[in-house]
Amino acid sequence: METVVAGAAGLGAILASLLVAPGWIGVGGAVLAALSVAIAVIDRRRLIIPDELSGGALLVGLAVSALAAENAATGFVLAAARAAFMFAAFLAFRFGFRRLRGIDGMGLGDVKLAAAAGAWLDWGSLPLAVNIAALAALTVAVVGRFRAGDAGRGSKIPFGAFLAPAIWLCWLLAALGGNGLAPAKPASFEMSMTAAPVPDAWASRSQERRLALAESPSSLRSGR
Repeated sequence: METVVAGAAGLGAILASLLVAPGWIGVGGAVLAALSVAIAVIDRRRLIIPDELSGGALLVGLAVSALAAENAATGFVLAAARAAFMFAAFLAFRFGFRRLRGIDGMGLGDVKLAAAAGAWLDWGSLPLAVNIAALAALTVAVVGRFRAGDAGRGSKIPFGAFLAPAIWLCWLLAALGGNGLAPAKPASFEMSMTAAPVPDAWASRSQERRLALAESPSSLRSGR
């Protein structure tokens, strides 16, 4: 049953990616959707995220970011910087949690997956993806604890199973809102060669002033 649900979800996510984003951006989103479903299923079953999947998501994200940017080199560098930041942030959390609690609160697979998130999402979408994943994981943990009682204490939560779909979901939302990897064209500040239309009232007043100025010399001469 789980395989059927995962397959249906993956197919739907792939189709949604192709419909929302055009061209290679949509193809990249479809690849991300397939990888996200595979990561979620494997992490839930085995509590591990294969490097091939997280690494593939990272590489495809960097490539799509480069293709989507007006300047490919700039897009690649910015995506790589976000990936490095997310990797460092999650790695620091992992070390800090282990130092405080004496156990690993996060696996290295989650750290690598966070780097892939940085390659795919902009700075505004990254916190949203992490919060969605954390809230979903916390909800599942609380529900599992209530069901299992003391037997559920200390059970591990596959965070990657929540983070991977959250990455794709936030990418899709950004693409729907026009704030995805396909950047909107910057507004032009060049002056238009066509004059803006002038309201009729202003035009009539301007014409009256011109007529008054044209008649003023003759009226002055007649007054002398």
